Amino acid sequence: MKIGIADTTFARIDMGRIAADEIRRHASVGLERYVVPGIKDLPVACKKLIEERGCDLVMALGMPGGAEKDKVCAHEASQGLILCQLMTNKHIIEVFVHEDEAKDAKELAWLMEQRTREHAVNAVRLALRPKDLEKLAGTGQRQGFEDVGPARP
Repeated sequence: MKIGIADTTFARIDMGRIAADEIRRHASVGLERYVVPGIKDLPVACKKLIEERGCDLVMALGMPGGAEKDKVCAHEASQGLILCQLMTNKHIIEVFVHEDEAKDAKELAWLMEQRTREHAVNAVRLALRPKDLEKLAGTGQRQGFEDVGPARP
């Protein structure tokens, strides 16, 4: 099993290093990393990780800015990641943290790390233990901020 990590130089913390660290805590798998400038470069990075480097699953990590044009770019990148999943029949776990999700740089750094770590655990579950995700179905899990819980207890 090999998990790919695609991340960007635009992000304000090293999300790829954090993802690799968390994956290593939970599984003994091969890791491949591919760093690109920005989030719109992530779809091709993910496709290369899958097709050229033999990854079974990929995490796409990025930090869109807070401006409206950044939200548009994030949406375009997300569509590209979905298309890449369909083209390769492989999962790509999108981990985006928008700069305006946090009230300041300290909270942003915390959120980026927390969301990355929680999604890295999800990547391991999806790749190696998908039944673990079944147990969490409908439980209101959120990556980063606090879970919201089920609508019906």
